[in-house]
Amino acid sequence: MTRRRGFALMAAFVSVAASIGLAVAAPAAAAPGCKVDYAVPSQWSGGFTANVSVTNLGERVDGWRLTWTWPSGQRVTQAWNATVTSSGADATAVNAGYNAVIEPNASVSFGFNGSWSGTNTAPQSFSLNGVTCTGDPGTPPTTTTTTTTTTTTTGNPVPGDAMAQVAAMQPGWNLGNTLDSTGSDETSWGNPRVTEALLDNVKAQGFKSIRIPVTWGQHQSQSHVIEAAYLNRVKEVVGWALADGFHVMINIHHDSWQWIAAMPSDRTGVLTRYNAIWTQLATAFRDSPGKLVFESVNEPQFTGSSGDAQNAQLLHELNASFRDIVRRSGGNNANRLLVLPTLHTSSEQARLDELATSIRGFGDPNLAATVHYYGYWPFSVNVAGGTRYDATAQKDLTDSFDRVHNTFVARGVPVILGEYGLLGFDRHTGTIEQGEKLKFFEHFGYYARTKKITTMLWDNGQHLGRTSFQWSDPELAAQIKSSWTTRSGTASSDQVFSARSSAVTAKTITLNTNGTTFTGLRQGTTELVRGTDYTISGDQLTLTAAAMTRLSGSRAYGTNAVLTAHFSAGVPWRVNLITHDTPVLSAATGTTGSFAIPTTFRGDLLATMEAKYADGSNAGPHNWTSFKEFDRTFAPNYTTGVTTLTPEFFAEVNDNARVTLTFHYWSGATVTYYVTKSGSTVTGSL
Repeated sequence: MTRRRGFALMAAFVSVAASIGLAVAAPAAAAPGCKVDYAVPSQWSGGFTANVSVTNLGERVDGWRLTWTWPSGQRVTQAWNATVTSSGADATAVNAGYNAVIEPNASVSFGFNGSWSGTNTAPQSFSLNGVTCTGDPGTPPTTTTTTTTTTTTTGNPVPGDAMAQVAAMQPGWNLGNTLDSTGSDETSWGNPRVTEALLDNVKAQGFKSIRIPVTWGQHQSQSHVIEAAYLNRVKEVVGWALADGFHVMINIHHDSWQWIAAMPSDRTGVLTRYNAIWTQLATAFRDSPGKLVFESVNEPQFTGSSGDAQNAQLLHELNASFRDIVRRSGGNNANRLLVLPTLHTSSEQARLDELATSIRGFGDPNLAATVHYYGYWPFSVNVAGGTRYDATAQKDLTDSFDRVHNTFVARGVPVILGEYGLLGFDRHTGTIEQGEKLKFFEHFGYYARTKKITTMLWDNGQHLGRTSFQWSDPELAAQIKSSWTTRSGTASSDQVFSARSSAVTAKTITLNTNGTTFTGLRQGTTELVRGTDYTISGDQLTLTAAAMTRLSGSRAYGTNAVLTAHFSAGVPWRVNLITHDTPVLSAATGTTGSFAIPTTFRGDLLATMEAKYADGSNAGPHNWTSFKEFDRTFAPNYTTGVTTLTPEFFAEVNDNARVTLTFHYWSGATVTYYVTKSGSTVTGSL
């Protein structure tokens, strides 16, 4: 599990105006003499990446315009370091401003992604400012072009086709908290030993790739030799996964914080140990099939560095050493897909730029970038009032994936999102309200798919049972699986509350169709009647008072009925009809180590809690916000009827200072409660 924490680009990314002619000022003419090198380093079904280098063999050029004709109906879809437009089969690239000047015998480069069908024949001729590029002044028109064409196969990946291989790895799953455990063996963090049956069942869930995190440090001798038994165990598990048809990714995992983090003060020692691991792994897996992928290091981080510049340099050194060791080992390692992380596997632009600079410098077509994503932090852990997957949380996701796509994917470098989930899952999967959680995963899968990012679910045993082979949350699993191929409709909430102390009334929720069409509302297999049981007005779904009365029955506290809204695609959206009244809290005494407020929830559910002192300042951990972290500072227990305040909460509460707690419930109700800590004693009152 991780925490969420570019190639300082030579040019700004430029979107292509496809099939639209744009008026441009005519640049200065070039003197006769130019050469064009055209290469396709990456090609996949229906798409390709091209790099173009223009060399000036004549006099100085100030402002350039390169034209060519597509021989096979190709189209440019995205470009960088130039503005590229097209009209029919004719394409034009114009300098980006900062690269307008080409001195004699100097070159400028730009690149683009394109689409193709049938064949992807290279252009036969280029003209610079109206002059045909011949390769030398005065020779007959010819064009220097080189094209590397690759194809997708269902067997071993084709060398050089990194984009296709990473696409084939979607979707992926993590074998977390197992071989990455830091104890004596793979069971030290509570998970059972890996079995072939487990991997068979993971495969049956539809996953195409499996990331096997491995922590090596506790299995190395002082001379850095890996224990033979442990290495053989890793090889065994990898072999099972490959036999199942998985793409398999192995790495150096928790070593990142255990000893690699000390690199600023022990550069030689860390690098020696790191190199020793990869030298042994490169040898051990030298002849493994191309579906085995190496990831240099998980979540790289450095303690005591001088700042971003040193961090970037140290990570570059690790990645460069890793690549060099693997490539020099030969065999299938010569072309094996290698995965390089950003610092902290962050998707911040500065971190992306640093990695992109390294990848560009390596000039290796068989590289992929990796980042992790655990959501907008307040939502991901339910703190600071982040109870909903709202516009802010959604923008955090789209901004992150946009940055990753624009920095790497749009430039022909594939991206593996090596871990994803919600950080609140560290406590348990109920930290985030179910409907809000489902909306996150629905949107996550859809947006990653549109940005061509391969995703790998982090699972440390909390999702798919390691021996039962059952999902702990089948509804969540269904939503995740659906998001791999389509969108699902959702709604503003999966809860409709009706107060028992009031008369039953009609209730309205907002549908989020997400490009689908609403098709009906059901209770089990019974179709509810539109116009009688519910009405639809735009995106507003209203349950009539008559339907609410019938479905609520005797109006016992809690969920009285479960409805499902169905859409033209994806999974249905569940709606619980809940009868409630405002919860009742009682006075209590206890200690900082054990304090629970007797709570009669009366059908309601706790969303969050605020904590403030009498002067209005914030109390408890994260004192920059009044809203405390769910589960870590407070937790409801609906079965036993208590609301617990944790030792972590009281550890940061002032002695003998009354704290006002405001409990916010999903119905919209709030209840005020007071606690005072005196030494280790705690008293609570209304």
